[in-house]
Amino acid sequence: MATLLAPQTRPHTAGSPALSRLGPNWYAAVMGTAITGNAAAALPIDLPGRIALAEAVWTLSLLLLAVLLAARAVHLVRHREQARRTLLEDPSAAVFYGCPPMALLAVGYGALAVGGPVVGERAGLALDALLWGAGTLYAVAVAAGLPYLMITRHRLSALEANPTWLLPVVAPMVAAALGPALVPHLPEGAARQALLYGCVAMFGASLLATLVLLPVVFGGLVHSKLPAVALTPSLFLVLGPLGQSTTAVHQFADAVPLALPAAGEQGAAVARGLAEVYGVAVMGFALLWLAVALVANLRALRAGMPFAMTWWAFTFPVGTLVTGTAALARHTGFGGFTGLAVALWLLLFTAWAVAAGRTLAGLRAGRLL
Repeated sequence: MATLLAPQTRPHTAGSPALSRLGPNWYAAVMGTAITGNAAAALPIDLPGRIALAEAVWTLSLLLLAVLLAARAVHLVRHREQARRTLLEDPSAAVFYGCPPMALLAVGYGALAVGGPVVGERAGLALDALLWGAGTLYAVAVAAGLPYLMITRHRLSALEANPTWLLPVVAPMVAAALGPALVPHLPEGAARQALLYGCVAMFGASLLATLVLLPVVFGGLVHSKLPAVALTPSLFLVLGPLGQSTTAVHQFADAVPLALPAAGEQGAAVARGLAEVYGVAVMGFALLWLAVALVANLRALRAGMPFAMTWWAFTFPVGTLVTGTAALARHTGFGGFTGLAVALWLLLFTAWAVAAGRTLAGLRAGRLL
């Protein structure tokens, strides 16, 4: 794990990037960029330049996704055997196959939420439908396939578990949270119901899988600590299923009147109430873990933690907290959630800017590849 994520000191010539080292963990940069723009658009308060910034950052995430998809295609063609070994023989690297579907889903949702002025409303809807469909299939395959490999092939010890183990099972939660945005664009009736029910099913699958893994992850952290200081940012990954599930339940509540009109106003009110109770309770634990992760990373920085691609773990999980608290603010009208959403987004934007700047510098110097 440390060799996968730690900065590499051996330089490469500018004309021959080492695509053999381009792993699925690089999709974390796309995820973090996309959610920075999406979260800005979701803020329950209008800040100067907020929408323009959201559009610019989302556009950047779309370009990054296109470049990375092309580069990974070259990698899979030229280094097929290495890619096979990464998936089947290296469990510390294989868990990062949870990143590509989340990148597809985040960029796709941004096309619908903020990409209209950039690519056009119809193109944004088509792009979201395409990327959500592909990302959801990918997410379900990874969420089932990686645990299967862990059980049958990978050599693992629960005493060495760390938060990266959560990546494969969180992907369906992202699909569940972002799918309801497509409900208004489907024909009334069975199609809308099927989409909402499917999202709720993925929510349940991801949530229960997360609840199974979290005690194992915490036990591994307590017993063996983190194997390398460069992995300390992975502590933020615990926030992903917490913030994303909060976002999901509020998206479900918004979709109920459209997908289940027979539920009536009373059913919609019950859905909103359940979303608020769940969201407040889960956000409480999320803020507790955020404090733990922040203190641990400040300690690691003081100890000289070097830059590595793990720094992108600062972004997407915190972004899910932004969208979750923004949804709470929208449904409850409580100003405290509005302030919290803005504060979390400022933390997110700062983390994204630092990670993006350091990544660009590392690429220019030839260290990261």
